[in-house]
Amino acid sequence: MTTYMNIDAGNHRLEIGSTWYRKSVQRSPVNTECKLLLLKHAFEQLGCIAVEFRTHWLNHASRNAIERLGARLDGVLRSHLVLPDGSVRDTCVYSILCQEWPAVQQHLAYQLTRPRD
Repeated sequence: MTTYMNIDAGNHRLEIGSTWYRKSVQRSPVNTECKLLLLKHAFEQLGCIAVEFRTHWLNHASRNAIERLGARLDGVLRSHLVLPDGSVRDTCVYSILCQEWPAVQQHLAYQLTRPRD
């Protein structure tokens, strides 16, 4: 599952998140294809100027997946959220800008067609 969230129509931006895949499809083309479709719709149909991704500082698998998409780290929101267990989360904020979209789209399309090991 992955979805649009934090839609800010006035500023032409949104977040793609709440991504959860079972282990058997992690590091498969599933995430790449889903994100390609969501990004294409966001930039080409909704007219977004930026699409954001957020994840826990300690979630290296998620951070790596976001970076593989072509998103750039904008910064870290320190002590951003208090989690249910009482721990405090630092949040990494990534984005893809509309002017970066053509190169990102080409990169993702290649990732989906390249031979897999």
